[in-house]
Amino acid sequence: MALKLAIVGRPNVGKSTLFNRLVGKRLALVDDRPGVTRDRRYAKGSLGDLELTLIDTAGFEDITDDSLESRMREQTEAAISDGDLILFMVDAREGVTPLDRIFAERLRRQPKPVVLVANKSESRESGGGVGEAHALGFGEPVALSAEHGEGMADLYAALVAAAGQESFIADEEDDADKPIRIAIIGRPNAGKSTLINRLIGEDRMLTGPEAGITRDSISVDWEYEGRNIRLVDTAGMRRKARVQEKLEKLSVADTIRAITFAEVVVLVMDKDNAFDIQDLQLADLVEREGRAIVYVASKWDLEEEPQARLAELTRLADSKLSQLRGTPFVALSAHSGWGVDRLMPAIIKAHETWSVKVKTRDLNDWLAVATQRHPPPAVDGKRIKPKYMAQTKARPPTFVLFASRASSMPETYKRYLINALRESFDLPGTPMRLTVKSGGTNPYAEGGAKSGPERYKGAAKTAPRRIKKAEKAEALSNLPGKALEQKKAGGPKPKIVSGLKARSSKKAGQSVAVQKGARGGARQVSRSGRIRTGQKHAPKK
Repeated sequence: MALKLAIVGRPNVGKSTLFNRLVGKRLALVDDRPGVTRDRRYAKGSLGDLELTLIDTAGFEDITDDSLESRMREQTEAAISDGDLILFMVDAREGVTPLDRIFAERLRRQPKPVVLVANKSESRESGGGVGEAHALGFGEPVALSAEHGEGMADLYAALVAAAGQESFIADEEDDADKPIRIAIIGRPNAGKSTLINRLIGEDRMLTGPEAGITRDSISVDWEYEGRNIRLVDTAGMRRKARVQEKLEKLSVADTIRAITFAEVVVLVMDKDNAFDIQDLQLADLVEREGRAIVYVASKWDLEEEPQARLAELTRLADSKLSQLRGTPFVALSAHSGWGVDRLMPAIIKAHETWSVKVKTRDLNDWLAVATQRHPPPAVDGKRIKPKYMAQTKARPPTFVLFASRASSMPETYKRYLINALRESFDLPGTPMRLTVKSGGTNPYAEGGAKSGPERYKGAAKTAPRRIKKAEKAEALSNLPGKALEQKKAGGPKPKIVSGLKARSSKKAGQSVAVQKGARGGARQVSRSGRIRTGQKHAPKK
């Protein structure tokens, strides 16, 4: 297993910044104010070829009462006990403070190796602070800048000297048995951290009566009945209008990212005001992200009429969240442990439903029955004909329906098909996707697969009349101005017929075309182009 490196120190010395630097991404929240980090966070990291398991901790406070700072100190001491190597960080700009000396005295009493780090050493003013750090009794301090990445080579040498090269060899992980990622979300002070502590059986998360204690999304690896589980505790999400501070905005963004990467989301609600507007918005967000969801009503041991209240909340969920009808609902008390044993079976079942795949033959048999029971409506006098259906992917279940006039299918009929799918194949509460596509286009139409190349090439004699007309108009438009006016003013030319003669019997201004016959004689041709074969009232012989 990779070496566990616990990063400790007083508040606002840059522990989370160095944690993000070694991990390679911004996992921990970072802000200028002290006391941002409260829980301890674990993550895989590396420094050169050294594989590390990093532990980010809260700032050390010399307080032993029942306050929040005292509970944060307990989390830091737990990280020191869990780590194999301690990285003690001080601020080189401010120098060694009395709190640093108190913490150094605490670290000297434990047997694990300690590496002293003087952060924020990128400026000249930090030289005095680096010199003061020698007085703490941990040897030569490593001067570095976590923000700018300076001094990482010196840190590498110090870690190898303290623990040895063989301590940083990481075990190969089996990707075949990936953990089920479960995110616990809800409003502030709903009991999310207490629920995780009850599930894993230890005080892993920082809890208390104060609202908004959790700020980071903290992941905890756990094993349940032989299955690998990764629980993610998230910060409470208030309404968007009430989120004003920068730090709370970062916490909300971290929670949304945890929902995106989760497989099952547990929505924890207070029993007294469950399915409030914020709860409905969170559930709708989970449905749009396509994640399996489980409802949890916490603090259930304080309910006087549990059966009636449970039935009321179930009806409320089905009416206000009809797109998630049938979602598992678990009532429990994380503080006393009542009903917690029913949560994990509901989560496992929701995950199995979310990962289901339906056979294509069963889908098409169901489609024939569903359309016969309730045919698609006629749009503009033409009925939509469903033809074929298949499942393209799972997680969440996604289906494709091929039908004629697919773009005209109303949303109400799509909802009918989704609800019928959920009922027929036992998929309660699972987000589903249905895409309707046309059955196919005419392959012989223009641009189709079998339309072939264009038959008309250039100015061929067999070109269509409209193409010739368009080419003639384009040629006219390219002429200069005077030539174009003369061309348009010319008008149609009369047809020239051979052998024209003027006939005295016709009126002035009119002419009749005469064409030579086969034997040299003249044949009269009318003005319409017809040949006169004989006189009208010829005498009978």
